[in-house]
Amino acid sequence: MARVAAMQPGWNLGNTFDAIPDETSWGNPPTTQAMLHYVRSQGYNSIRIPITWSDHHGPEPDYTLDAAWLSRVRQVVDWSLAEGFYVMINMHHDSWQWINGYPGDRTTVMNRYTALWRQLAGTFRDYSQKLVFESINEPQFTGTSGDGESDQVLNELNTAFVRLVRASGGGNATRLLVLPTLYTSSEQARLDALSGTFAQLHDSNLAATVHFYGWWPFSVNIAGGTRYDSNVENDLVSGFDRMYNTFVSRGIPVIVGEWALLAYDYTRPGIIERGEFLKFIEAVGYHARIRKLTTMLWDAGSFLERNELRWRDQGVYEMMKAGWTTRSATASSDQVYVPRNGTITGKTLTLNLNGTSFQGLRQNGVDLADYTVSGNTLTLTAAALTRLAGNRAYGVNATIEARFSQGAPWQISIITSDPPTQAAATGTTSSFAIPTQFRGDQLATMEAKYADGSPAGPANWTPYKGFWDHFQPDYSANTVILKPEFFNEVNDGRVTLTFHFWSGAQITYYITKSGSTVTGGTS
Repeated sequence: MARVAAMQPGWNLGNTFDAIPDETSWGNPPTTQAMLHYVRSQGYNSIRIPITWSDHHGPEPDYTLDAAWLSRVRQVVDWSLAEGFYVMINMHHDSWQWINGYPGDRTTVMNRYTALWRQLAGTFRDYSQKLVFESINEPQFTGTSGDGESDQVLNELNTAFVRLVRASGGGNATRLLVLPTLYTSSEQARLDALSGTFAQLHDSNLAATVHFYGWWPFSVNIAGGTRYDSNVENDLVSGFDRMYNTFVSRGIPVIVGEWALLAYDYTRPGIIERGEFLKFIEAVGYHARIRKLTTMLWDAGSFLERNELRWRDQGVYEMMKAGWTTRSATASSDQVYVPRNGTITGKTLTLNLNGTSFQGLRQNGVDLADYTVSGNTLTLTAAALTRLAGNRAYGVNATIEARFSQGAPWQISIITSDPPTQAAATGTTSSFAIPTQFRGDQLATMEAKYADGSPAGPANWTPYKGFWDHFQPDYSANTVILKPEFFNEVNDGRVTLTFHFWSGAQITYYITKSGSTVTGGTS
């Protein structure tokens, strides 16, 4: 428990050594000592190095590890340990590349699995106890009758891993070993199954691991999941409670080996609204901390800009950092919209104080005075918003900060917008874009319905489609793109689209599909 507590907080070197086939294949630069030093300097105490071994070993029966690949892995492990990190290495995408076939070919898969871990155990046998082994990433299996049998199959691999490493002696006799649940899920049945493995092994140097990517509709922005709401909160709290009650309360540590939101990706901006993401970050930090869970951020390049060694969004990092020790306040929104023309009126935001006290508003380091606070209601006066909006050009006119007695400040953007407009379009199911004048607004989500009101398109259990997967705003081109993946599951005929914007504005648009031809308009 003490060792895992010392690993908090942790960071993943994602899409790097787990990339297929090589370190830079998925777009990240080679790992450097300077990068590791920077991450360490930012307060991270552990680093998870996911590694895919499939393309880096020889044939059966020896499955000899490629010397150059192993040497490079060892170099980065050495650098990380020299920086003072706890370091966790694993078998990563091997889980779905070949380990998943274990139920149908136990001998071959077990031989390969144990041959690789035997070599790794030997390589790192006498390394510092700050080096940690994780048996398998996100285990999953084909050919079983269901999750119950898959739990039993995973138990075989996890127990073989522990016994093999322990038998290799040296530092491995007491090295911290990390065992995942099936799918690294926090469902109670999966936790119970892993708990049975722990009871079977009677080993005091084991930790459990799960992954956490939040309430799925929010994590990917589908089914109207645009906000950090009670569904997201309840999913987080119940999952973390299950981890605590099943393991931590009994003295077995838990590592949340990956956490983030699935669709938070700097190459696909706008899927997750920034303020709603900040609320999620704040809640993860708090609820993990009070339950003694160690968290390891999944960073495949969306958080740290690895070439320049800076955070892509400093405020996101500051919210995470604050969560390691305290709570931060948030608000009902980080956006206040004012119209392009006409009279500006005062606007209110609800403060989520989270045990803090409000200290004031600030812009560019200067304290502001033209606001009022009553309880947890912050009111920005008409005069304040008129001043902050300036010439009222479309888009963000000013950013102010709400400051509190502790934690990270809350940024609020003052945005000028008018209701967006759309125009007629023609195209095909493989190329269709709706001309859209956004006029300072930002798209939140899109609904699609047939004439009878039933959901149209993919995910037909909900009218709200998947942001970016099914539709995508292009602000520079002034269009909303409807993806081929959307049309692949749309019946011929008329479909009503409703576009929801963050200002609260809505636009109704109609498309008609006939084979591969699509036409659209506002009536």
